[in-house]
Amino acid sequence: MVDYHAANNQSSAGGVQTYMEQENDWDRDMLLDPAWEKQQRKTFTAWCNSHLRKAGTQIENIEEDFRDGLKLMLLLEVISGERLPKPERGKMRVHKINNVNKALDFIASKGVKLVSIGAEEIVDGNAKMTLGMIWTIILRFAIQDISVEETSAKEGLLLWCQRKTAPYKNVNVQNFHISWKDGLAFNALIHRHRPDLIDYDSLRKDDPVTNLNNAFEVAEKHLDIPKMLDAEDIVGTLRPDEKAIMTYVSCFYHAFSGAQKAETAANRICKVLAVNQENEQMMEDYEKLASDLLEWIRRTIPWLENRTQEKTVNDMQAKQEDFRDYRCVHKPPKVQEKCQLEISFNTLQTKLRLSNRPAFMPSEGRMVSDINGAWHTLEGAEKGYEEWILSEIRRLERLEHLAEKFHQKAAIHESWTDGKEAMLTQKDYETSTLSEVKALLRKHEAFESDLAAHQDRVEQIAAIAQELNELDYYDSASVNARCQKICDQWDVLGALTQRRKDSLERTEKQLESIDELYLEYAKRAAPFNNWMEGAMEDLQDMFIVHNIEEIQGLITAHEQFKSTLPEANKEREAIQSIQAEVQKIAQSNGIKLTGANPYTTITPESIDKKWEKAMAMVPLRDTALQEELNKQNSNDSLRAKFATQANAVGAYIQDKMEEIGRISIEMNGTLEDQLTHLKDYQKTIMTYMPEINKLEGFHQHIQEALIFDNQYTSYTMEHLRVGWEQLLTTIARTINEVENQILTRDAKGISQEQLYEYRASFNHFDKDHTGALQAEEFKACLISLGYDVENDKQGDGEFARIMSIVDPNGTGAVTFQAFIDFMSRETTDTDTADQVIASFKILAADKNFILADELRRELPPDQAEYCIARMAPYMGPDAIPGALDYMSFSTALYGESDL
Repeated sequence: MVDYHAANNQSSAGGVQTYMEQENDWDRDMLLDPAWEKQQRKTFTAWCNSHLRKAGTQIENIEEDFRDGLKLMLLLEVISGERLPKPERGKMRVHKINNVNKALDFIASKGVKLVSIGAEEIVDGNAKMTLGMIWTIILRFAIQDISVEETSAKEGLLLWCQRKTAPYKNVNVQNFHISWKDGLAFNALIHRHRPDLIDYDSLRKDDPVTNLNNAFEVAEKHLDIPKMLDAEDIVGTLRPDEKAIMTYVSCFYHAFSGAQKAETAANRICKVLAVNQENEQMMEDYEKLASDLLEWIRRTIPWLENRTQEKTVNDMQAKQEDFRDYRCVHKPPKVQEKCQLEISFNTLQTKLRLSNRPAFMPSEGRMVSDINGAWHTLEGAEKGYEEWILSEIRRLERLEHLAEKFHQKAAIHESWTDGKEAMLTQKDYETSTLSEVKALLRKHEAFESDLAAHQDRVEQIAAIAQELNELDYYDSASVNARCQKICDQWDVLGALTQRRKDSLERTEKQLESIDELYLEYAKRAAPFNNWMEGAMEDLQDMFIVHNIEEIQGLITAHEQFKSTLPEANKEREAIQSIQAEVQKIAQSNGIKLTGANPYTTITPESIDKKWEKAMAMVPLRDTALQEELNKQNSNDSLRAKFATQANAVGAYIQDKMEEIGRISIEMNGTLEDQLTHLKDYQKTIMTYMPEINKLEGFHQHIQEALIFDNQYTSYTMEHLRVGWEQLLTTIARTINEVENQILTRDAKGISQEQLYEYRASFNHFDKDHTGALQAEEFKACLISLGYDVENDKQGDGEFARIMSIVDPNGTGAVTFQAFIDFMSRETTDTDTADQVIASFKILAADKNFILADELRRELPPDQAEYCIARMAPYMGPDAIPGALDYMSFSTALYGESDL
């Protein structure tokens, strides 16, 4: 039977809290399921009788027999081994209430807080309150002291059941209700400890009643565990009562507690192996994550370094959209992976130090520094790629503008030169009269003026073609061909012009008269016509500006042009008056004009038509310039919006970086409080993410508007992105540092007061608040903690030994984590190779070797196979076939030798 007397002194603050949670759970369950109530009555009655029979009595009805408090006080005396106050023997209600109160006071003295259970309900026979009280007694005196691998009470009992039933088929214990319904778990517990009592292989999962009755009968007959439940009640209930099952199973636990020594030894080995397996898994996870991240960087950098030029602005904008998608969709998860990789690496190293394992060295090229270097290269390529895209868009935009301008000027010039070669090669002067020849000569002079005026246009066309070639325009071949054709034609026109002039001058001596009015008209009409053509060309000229100043300059130039129109109109009227004077003279002198002005092809009608056309273009130009001014005002508004948000975000990031620096130095409270505060602080920071996204939206609008400068702020989007990522990474690293301190504290058993003392000492000597102590600062800190290193010189004595531990790389600085590791190593104990060897020796029955069957019997399957795969054959003089060397295996776990 179970010895409950030792439970008397095991109450604790943790136990009180556990019972409060259990009782609150009971209180919330205000109406018991009838089937559960039946099971609890039967189970609790049997449990109480298993103890009351030691006093020569028992109960029949659980809510009736405890009403006077006498048997309740007797039950508590039996299970606690203590004497309660003398009961009152009167039959009145007040006597019964006093007795029950004595029992409840005794329960409360054991650290149990009774919620909603009063003496009046017990005296009145309240079934629900009576069952709740008995359940509280069972928890306190039968389940509280169960402990398996640092877990206690319900969790410890469940873990014990899972460990014991793990090798059995069709058994999967996950709770204290459904997992026990088919009876196999009860039989597996008995078979694990007493295989001679159960033929487990003969049991069938589809016959739960037989299985349950078999387990209950064997337990009652051979293990002195009374039958507390009926198989039919369990099978007939959809979900058996958890408290009834826990009570029954706790009796099995105490019945088999004699096998605890071997189990404790196995647990120690399991713990050590679990640490090793977990560390190996973390190493594998780190290697895979590092490889995947480096591979992604390796694949991404060539894409960012690709400088293949596109032919059009739209093609380059498509590349810009792909890059924006990379920035917003593909890169952020990789930033998180990089941060997680650093956190995993730091956590792994901390766990290895805490378990006295050698430090983890990743494969070549996969160190955190290697990843940081690759990441730096990636960001450099990223910045270069973004700058290249923007410069290419500017270049292509300039090219498209120049190409349009080239083709426009070329078309105007080709239209002007059309027919000019035929005109210059005709021999009309050979049959003309003197006046006609003189007219032809003057016409030719007017043409020369026109030709000279077009010289600037030809030079402009050639200059634009040259600029297109220098900017590597994709269709330079066609541009060059057209330009060459224009230049060749221009040379021909020059030669033909000179040849015709020579011919006319030879004939001029024979010609006398010339019509001065026609000549004057031609001389004034040609420049005016050319001015109108130039004006129309300017009014149709495309423009590209990048700021308000440039568009305002164009508007100013256009206003100046409009101010010249009145004078130009006077010139037009003067030219038209010359033609009117010709008509007047001809009419007054009876002269019959047989054709057009012999000196020019420019007619008054064409002048008026071009003038009207030019005047119609003026308001169109006004509209285009105003639209561009509105666009530039909108762009300036975008700059201001981005600058306002960027300045706010930049100041926020800078403030938070300074604030997290202060928090990491001035943290108070328990480590859990600090961790909670940091995580809350991290959540607070993440609430600012919409402001970052808002800024990204402004940045996208600026890029879409092709805005390349911003005089309102010194911040760039790249600068703020890097600052935001650094802020998130700093917070994550600070949280990881506190988590590692918690791991150190829990693993080494360091008290909160010790951690406060260590932190206070460290911060006191960390004068510059860098988070690390220089050698002399660390030495002063050790002296303040009682270490005798005052007379040691650097490199000698005890101080040199300590520095080799806390600063193995010889950097000359000691971090707080290294300081905590050293102090915990100095003040606490950890598992050692000798302790593990002693545990294996227990499992091996004091032999110098162990067999595979012994490992499989005492350890969980996965850890047993882990040991078998790594243990070398035992070669000692007492070796037998299959003997395994557990000593060398144990020392290898702590890095003292190779497996």
